[in-house]
Amino acid sequence: MKNSRRKFIKQASVGCTGMCMTTLYSGITNLGLIKAAARFNKKTYQANNYKALVCINLEGGNDSFNMLVPRGDDEYNEYATVRNLAAVPQEALLPISPLNPDGKEYGVHPNMAGVKNLFDNQNLAFVANVGTLFERTTLATWNTQTNLPRGIFSHSDQSRIWQTGMPLQNSNESLTGWAGRMADILHTNNTGQNISMNITTHRTQKILQGNIVSPFKISDTGTGVTLLTKANDTSFYESNKRQTIDNLMEQTYQNVLHNAYVNNIKKSKGNSFEFDAAIAGITPINTSFPNSSLGNQLKMIARTIAARNTLGAANQVFVVGQGGHDIHSDTGNADHYNLMADLSASLNAFYNALQELGLENEVTTFTISDFGRGLVSNGNGTDHAWGGNALVMGGAVNGGKIYGQYPELYLGNPLDTGNGRLIPTTSCDEYCAELALWFGASSSDLDQILPNINNFYDPATGSTPIGFMGT
Repeated sequence: MKNSRRKFIKQASVGCTGMCMTTLYSGITNLGLIKAAARFNKKTYQANNYKALVCINLEGGNDSFNMLVPRGDDEYNEYATVRNLAAVPQEALLPISPLNPDGKEYGVHPNMAGVKNLFDNQNLAFVANVGTLFERTTLATWNTQTNLPRGIFSHSDQSRIWQTGMPLQNSNESLTGWAGRMADILHTNNTGQNISMNITTHRTQKILQGNIVSPFKISDTGTGVTLLTKANDTSFYESNKRQTIDNLMEQTYQNVLHNAYVNNIKKSKGNSFEFDAAIAGITPINTSFPNSSLGNQLKMIARTIAARNTLGAANQVFVVGQGGHDIHSDTGNADHYNLMADLSASLNAFYNALQELGLENEVTTFTISDFGRGLVSNGNGTDHAWGGNALVMGGAVNGGKIYGQYPELYLGNPLDTGNGRLIPTTSCDEYCAELALWFGASSSDLDQILPNINNFYDPATGSTPIGFMGT
């Protein structure tokens, strides 16, 4: 043979290192090998139907007061005065008529025709002025700086709070996210336990990390996983190389971490082949998606949902992301127009794909973002702020409404901490709790999923925290 024994072993090792890189990264970097010794049992709930949550992280802080805009003359004039060059022209706004009017007129960004259509058809709702809070906060509380979330206006801190549900300053940052803790409770609803209930195409993974459940990382191309190079090559040399790797993985090692490491690699390899086969076996989805990062991610999520029965999934949580929202520059307006166009088109395509699958009522899609942007323009861009607007989409959503309190947008209003940085009037805890309850979590378990929820909502009431989700 042309290959020496030493070269053969070396190449086999390289192949092992490159094995299922996307999935293996997910399995090893979250320290699953250490947690293998820390599994514990949680009570589970019987799932009657398939349900999925899809989180879209608008990374960098979405300028959401240009996504949902007051359109009446008086309110628009206040908005245009404070926003200056960053304001969307009044005549360009796409009018919407909320089913729960508050005396104001509203419009959505002119590049969001798909979102307007979903809202008009009651398949999408907005949640106004939502953000991180420890407790209900007023301008007086702000002025005394008491019981505020840590790192307000900080990308890293605010993003962590949205994902972990741990808002207090100087608190130990949780190693788990709220959707990960929810998965710890509900994951045994899935008959298939090889592929995690929590799946991401995005670098955002903290939200999905549990004590038991770790996120399964996939890509937005091919079948979503990267297999061992020449994994399907049946030639003598490649077959023997794979056999050598398998033999190495079958050894028992004295060091417990060595064994955990090997088991993690074996599991990642097996899971990647299982996922690859499941995606390859689905009926192709005919819906056309935008050829953008977000569009391709949501297309892969739709394909994964289509493979739910093969994967044995009754519950799934997905995270995708759209970057580029940290807009401070003079090109901000143009950049945000493009982001809103992509978000709207991708959401519309995803909803159409769910209708094609007959699952539009079983999948709820929602947005999160680091924070809102300041109302005051620094040209065409805006700076870091606090409260912002989110959207929720799905057939189970009580759509066509704006939930929460849409704030006044003039400078010096009762929520203005300075430069139009608004105190949230709805907490991200309430927002996420509403989604968790619809997904199947018990009200008695909400404080395990979102430890801060009792500051905003009493689960014993039997009502939902906000009201945007149906049953």
